[in-house]
Order: sequence, then structure tokens, then C-alpha cells
Amino acid sequence: MVFYHTLDPVLLNLGAVQIKWYGLMYVIAFLVTYFFVRAAVKQKKFGNKLTLDDVDVLMGWLVVALIVGARIFEVLFYNPSFYFSHPAEIIAVWHGGLSFHGGLLGMLIATWLFCRKKKISLLEMTDILIVPLALGQALGRIGNFINGELVGRITSLPWGVNFGGETSSLGKAVFRHPSQLYEVFYNVVIFGILFTLRNKKLPKGYLFAWFLTLYSVFRFATEFVREPEVMLGPLTLGQWFNIPMIVAGVWLLFKLKK
Repeated sequence: MVFYHTLDPVLLNLGAVQIKWYGLMYVIAFLVTYFFVRAAVKQKKFGNKLTLDDVDVLMGWLVVALIVGARIFEVLFYNPSFYFSHPAEIIAVWHGGLSFHGGLLGMLIATWLFCRKKKISLLEMTDILIVPLALGQALGRIGNFINGELVGRITSLPWGVNFGGETSSLGKAVFRHPSQLYEVFYNVVIFGILFTLRNKKLPKGYLFAWFLTLYSVFRFATEFVREPEVMLGPLTLGQWFNIPMIVAGVWLLFKLKK
């Protein structure tokens, strides 16, 4: 089954203001995470150490950390020559260009600082945050698919997507792996696993460790059918970033098992 991608990335065009599907996905992901953490605080997951006002502060920190971390990785690792030649574009995040690994690292640092300030367990907080964030990652990839970005490599399989009317030198339609949808699928699977385990009596950090392990393995495999942005030897830059995630996730799982 093949699909010709003609989706409009703009949900609503209000003249000078455009509301895009991609932005909507981020808003939904933020709201899901926000109410998920609020519910945890109401259930006294942290005793009386956190209030609902603290949740508002934490979410503000996470939004800033996500954008800053994701942008720094994009600028320094994925396209430094372009950004250093056009420095004004560095802050133009609305033009796209956000790295998942940078965003995750930024949010982890922000969460660590917040937990240190409030004297609560970092691993316990990451276990709560990572459940809705896994779903948020799936929503983000839906936005990528609607935008027609982060496309897969050319495929000859029975299924594929033609993005933007792309044709070969012979004038035939080119079909690519819908790698964004592959990522939607495995992120939903990860979310389902974490959501099922969330209320079980497990060591602190167990859900976070499973996310690191599962996501990095799935993402490493998906990179083989995704059009590479940057290659370093036989692997893509994304795969190199996934290797320390796999190591960290497996190490944390074994440590917590003991």
C-alpha cells in the first residue's frame, strides 16, 4: 500500500498567525504531562514535599530545558556550519530543528536541579515524568509525519510514502519508509508498557531505566530505514547518541535489580 503525502502542516490559517499540527502535538504532550504530574502530587507520591504550584514551576523549567537542550544539540552536532554562518537562525526554533537527545538531556538536568532544590528523589520523579513523555514523543512524530520531515530512506517494499511529489531521474514516483510512523508505533508500545507498570511496587528509577533501554534500541534499529542527517562512519549521529543511552539504561536496570 502506498500513500502520496499531501497533508497540510497548517491546521488553522488566521492570516498573520498560523496554528500548525506540529505545534498542536507539543501542546497536547505538555498538557498530558502536566495533568499526569498533578495527579501524582495529589496522590501524595512525594508526601507533602510538593504542591500543585510546584508542578507549575517544574513544567516551566521542563519546557525551557527541552527547547534549549534540543536546540543546542541541533546547532552543535547536526548543522553547525549553517547555524554559525547564520547566527540569527540559532534562536529561530519556529523554523524547526530540535534534537530529541538534546531535549532529553536538558529536561533531565532541569529535573535534577528541581529535585535537588525540593529534596526529593530524582529517580522517583523521572519514573513519573517518563510515562507521559513517552506518549508525547509519539505525538511529536505524528507532527513530523504531517510536516513531511525526518523522512525514511527509499524503499521498494509494498508500502511506502511519496513525500512532496518526489520523483526519480526517470520521472517515476519515489516512495520512502514512513519512518516517522514506525517511531509513533514503538513509542506507543513503550508508553503502554510504562503505563501498565506505573502503579506496581518497583525500585525507583525502574520505569526510567526501561524507557532508556527500549527507546534507544528501537531508535537505533529505526535509524537504518531513516534518511540519515549526519553519518559518522557506519552509523548515523542518532545511533551514536543512542549507544550511551542503551548502556545507561541496561546499567541502571541491573543496578536496580540488585
